[in-house]
Amino acid sequence: MSVNPEKNQSDFIQFALEAKVLSFGEFKTKAGRLSPYFFNAGLFNDGAQLGKLGEFYAQALLGSNIDFDMLFGPAYKGITLAASTAIALARSGRNTPFAYNRKEA
Repeated sequence: MSVNPEKNQSDFIQFALEAKVLSFGEFKTKAGRLSPYFFNAGLFNDGAQLGKLGEFYAQALLGSNIDFDMLFGPAYKGITLAASTAIALARSGRNTPFAYNRKEA
């Protein structure tokens, strides 16, 4: 998988805008701070979007030159992010295990 980090970032932002996951305005965070944007990853809610999201994450990881041997997805949204990234990495020839936690544990 050939990786161009700048193109990957630009394509990801376009993807997030088209999916209406990234919006601009005035938003108050849970911490009470004001933010000029809001990223709602929960709106990546179908198989095609999740597959594409995993590809973006896999490309970002491979382009980072970070040495990794496992992915971790914190509950709850991180689990699907780690799983979709692991699938995309496997499709590119890098089969990588993933783990996750449970909030109940």
